[in-house]
Amino acid sequence: MSYFAQAGILLIEVIMGMLAALFVLRVALPLARANFYNPICQFVYRATHAVVSPLRQVLRPIGRFETAAALVAWLIVMVKVWLVFLLQGITLGLAASLVLGLAGAIALIIDIAFILIIVRAILSFVNPSGHNPALPLIAQLTEPMLAPVRRRMPALGGFDLSPMVVILLLLLARVLVVAPIFDLGLSLAR
Repeated sequence: MSYFAQAGILLIEVIMGMLAALFVLRVALPLARANFYNPICQFVYRATHAVVSPLRQVLRPIGRFETAAALVAWLIVMVKVWLVFLLQGITLGLAASLVLGLAGAIALIIDIAFILIIVRAILSFVNPSGHNPALPLIAQLTEPMLAPVRRRMPALGGFDLSPMVVILLLLLARVLVVAPIFDLGLSLAR
C-alpha cells in the first residue's frame, strides 16, 4: 500500500471517527440524562442539529433513545469502513458494508465508554478543583455503567474497583461481540 493511501486512511479514520463520535454522544447524552445546559452538551446538540432534526420527522426517538442520531453514526462508520477498504483496493458490497459498519459502530461506542471511564478514574485520583463543564458530564455519562457494578461489589475499604470491572467487560465485549460481527462482515466481502 502506498504512503498516500496510508495517509488517506489515517485522515478518513480520524475525521470520520470524530464525526461519528459526535453523533454517538448525541445518542448517549439523553440516555445518561446529561445536563442539557452544559456547554459541551450544547455544542453536541448544535453541531448535530442540522442533520438530526430533519431525520427526526421520519425516525422518532424511542423514549430517550435518539434513533436518528444512531442511524447517522452507523452510516458514517459504514462509509468510513467502505472508504478504508476502497483505499486498500477492496470494493465492499452492501451487505458487507452494513455488517462491517455495525461492527465499527459498536467498537466506537465501546472505545468512547473505555476512554470516559479511564478519564474518570484518573480524575478521581487527581481530584481537580474549579468549574470545568467536562467533569460533571463525564460523571453523568459513566455512572450508568459503573453504578450497577458498584452495587454488586463488596466494600473494599474505600476503593472503587467498578471502573476496572467495567473496563474488563468492555474489553470482553470487543472480543466476544465486535470481533464475530467483523468476521461476519469480512466473510460477506469475499
